[in-house]
Amino acid sequence: MLETLSQGFAAARDRLTGIRQLNDESVDEALRDVRMSLLEADVDLEVVKGFLAGVKERVLGEKVATRVRDASGRLVKVTPGQHFVKACEEQLTELMGPVEPELTRGKDGVTSVLLLGLQGVGKTTQAAKLALHLKEKQRRPLLVAADVYRPAAVLQLQQLGERIGVPVHAGAEGDTPPAICAAAAERARREGHDAIIYDTAGRLAIDDELMAELEQIEAAVAPSNRLLVCDALMGRDAVNVAKAFAERLELDGLMLTKLDGDARGGAALAVKEVTGVPIKFIGTGEALDRLEPFRPEGLASRILGMGDVVGLVRDFERVADEKEAEEDAERLLKGQFGLDDLLKQLRMIQKMGPLREVFAKLPGMGGLADQIEETQLQKVESLIHSMTPAERKQPDLIDKSRAKRIARGSGRRSSDVKDLVGRFGQMREMMASIGSGGMLSKIPGMNQLAGAGGMDPMALLGGGGAGSGSTGPGARAQERRRSKQKGKRKQARKARRKNRKR
Repeated sequence: MLETLSQGFAAARDRLTGIRQLNDESVDEALRDVRMSLLEADVDLEVVKGFLAGVKERVLGEKVATRVRDASGRLVKVTPGQHFVKACEEQLTELMGPVEPELTRGKDGVTSVLLLGLQGVGKTTQAAKLALHLKEKQRRPLLVAADVYRPAAVLQLQQLGERIGVPVHAGAEGDTPPAICAAAAERARREGHDAIIYDTAGRLAIDDELMAELEQIEAAVAPSNRLLVCDALMGRDAVNVAKAFAERLELDGLMLTKLDGDARGGAALAVKEVTGVPIKFIGTGEALDRLEPFRPEGLASRILGMGDVVGLVRDFERVADEKEAEEDAERLLKGQFGLDDLLKQLRMIQKMGPLREVFAKLPGMGGLADQIEETQLQKVESLIHSMTPAERKQPDLIDKSRAKRIARGSGRRSSDVKDLVGRFGQMREMMASIGSGGMLSKIPGMNQLAGAGGMDPMALLGGGGAGSGSTGPGARAQERRRSKQKGKRKQARKARRKNRKR
């Protein structure tokens, strides 16, 4: 997701490695990488120019404190590269925001949403996603099938409504879309629904007939929210479509779909600046629960490889049972955590979304997210499933012969079994020592916690990350990648010094 943008900002940050002071020359050099990535991401040229000017003004126009206190109260040194990243984050957030993702209620207290957009952008699926989002907020939504032109559009919405337990209003044969929407509004009042979502027809291109019909629907139901659904994969075309719709209809916000499949991200960055219409929601997957209220600061942080803790916590709260999570944490801190518990946690991670996206939201893990594979979860699951209940509860029981049996049953190797048991044992011992010895009060930050004994998510999933003590293929591969990247940075610094001498 948005790899093109992330790579450009990472290259700019690397250029500033070893630089002691930011000046016009060093900033322009770093911004050259950013400019290239923005243009490759299909961001409008005028938006690019404005963004770069804003970053440069922030970087060179502010007084920089070379030492600041972190969350634990310690004094830490701030590098020019960190100051540059902070300026980029602030400018990205300003470019994409501000935004209020909450939907507006009408005078009658009903949240009515008119979904607009071209054909094929996913309006019907987004209508169901939005209905589920409102239902999870204890609202009573009603879906309205007002697309009478596309074959099976009404049936598709009815099937989606059945899956999420939301009623769907469909008109009789021959009813016009404005009449269907008006009848649905009356039904909502009669049955006590406090949210209505109108799924309207699209076209292959914007035309007067489409706009006239939408204006008639708007006049018939007076929706409190008019949201345009745009496909992020359209890049700059998505911005042009939003601009064309905004010229004919008053839009309250955008729903940006397929952002998880967009390596460029031009639409996400430029649409608010060009149209003045804020992004309200983003679709990050095909599943009906993969709809997020848009947070510009969260997306800016992810683009810069710094994760999105707030988004991660929201994902966790959506799939986790609070009481059960507290009980699991208590057992973990007492050292009573078994492999069955680990399996349950892995399944919960799967519910939070694609594994790469979950890791991308972890601070400092953005660069590793692309190396994560869903098969790592499947590998751990197959190993645990091949164990007996006693072995899951007490992994120490697994000797050489048991490891061979588990490996045969899971289609893996004995070394995979030993690696998993070893990593799990390290984690359990560390958490037990934290719980019984009061180590939490002595640990000033999560970095120290990670280095204390292997709380690296890569290690827990079999990736052989730092701190896991693993010397398996995953660990060696990761070390080779780090060495390669270090070598490239060294060569880049040498080249810059050579150019300066010239």
